[in-house]
Amino acid sequence: SAKKSGMPVANHSSTNEFILMGLTENSDLKALLFVVFSAIYLVTIVGNLGLVALIYTERRLHTPMYIFLGNLALMDSCCSCAINPKMLQNFFSEDRRISLYECMAQFYFFCFAETTDCFLLAAMAYDRYVAICRPLQYHTLMSKKLCIQMTAGAYIAGILHPMVEVGLLFRLVF
Repeated sequence: SAKKSGMPVANHSSTNEFILMGLTENSDLKALLFVVFSAIYLVTIVGNLGLVALIYTERRLHTPMYIFLGNLALMDSCCSCAINPKMLQNFFSEDRRISLYECMAQFYFFCFAETTDCFLLAAMAYDRYVAICRPLQYHTLMSKKLCIQMTAGAYIAGILHPMVEVGLLFRLVF
């Protein structure tokens, strides 16, 4: 027994779900916010995926700048898809609970998209640096192979980085 051995008795409790509180309880405001956020979500998804499709189908846009831009648009769509559907569902849901695993999955995909975005932005910055500061060497320095390697590296970092964060979060007691 813990009392007999002199060890302090601790109260331990944990949970495997959270309650998402939402922005407001006013039903009129909920409807307005739902429409506004749905419209923003729709415009974001259609705009980003339209840009990806345009870059993919138009051969003249198969340059490093547009390849990075298309991947950035794809990751922005993933970021929106990681958060917005659950948020929109909760506007009118009676049960606003989210399981710990659902929350961690949402967090993983959000971090994946944002980490990949950061590395793609760094690759875009290098691409623009070479284009501006070394225009005569641009095609030598920014080859298609390097562009693909930088893009693949951004995705690999985007996959690995949130694994560390989510792994550390799973060690916590909620």
